[in-house]
Amino acid sequence: MCGFADAEPAAQHLILRHDIDVALAPAVAMAEEEAEMGVAASYFVMLRNPLYNPFAEAEAILRLRALGHDVGLHFDAALYDDLTSAAARECGLLEDILQAPVATISFHRPAPALRDRPDNLAGRRHTYQPRVFSEMGYCSDSRGGWHHGHPLDQAAVAAERALQLLTHPVWWMDGGKRVTDRLDAIIDDRAEASRRYLEDQIETYRRRE
Repeated sequence: MCGFADAEPAAQHLILRHDIDVALAPAVAMAEEEAEMGVAASYFVMLRNPLYNPFAEAEAILRLRALGHDVGLHFDAALYDDLTSAAARECGLLEDILQAPVATISFHRPAPALRDRPDNLAGRRHTYQPRVFSEMGYCSDSRGGWHHGHPLDQAAVAAERALQLLTHPVWWMDGGKRVTDRLDAIIDDRAEASRRYLEDQIETYRRRE
């Protein structure tokens, strides 16, 4: 196991990356299981996400770091024209939550122009730089499956070279449910949390008939 700063393409290194697109709770559950196994991974948190609020759920983000994992920014570049200033701003906000530096950025659904982009962004490395993307193996569970082959079937694994393995915790931490059922459950949980908040904060909502 190796982090983004230290992995070498020709070495038998595994970068374990988790992008948190949907919910923090599955990420914390995965992080706890990894910590029990002595595994350190890199978790990437989105700040602009309608499905979870990293500021209201800061305790979960701090838990990831307390378990020994690296925490970086999951950045949706499609939302901005000036990527450098936007990434710097979002990294600063996440650093305020972590009270620690953010060293790595992962792009959310990156456009082709961002893949193999060699330069840093806002002074930070990113997960699609050639050394950790095209110069080593890359495997993702996008859309809830191994659509580009199972990790163990990757050519880099057979050649005993480095592999960046991207997973999304939401697909793995509620076994037995279909992908769509897992997503529906997250929507239901968010709606219930919103209802409880309104009942706690707004008297007229509590007293409704």
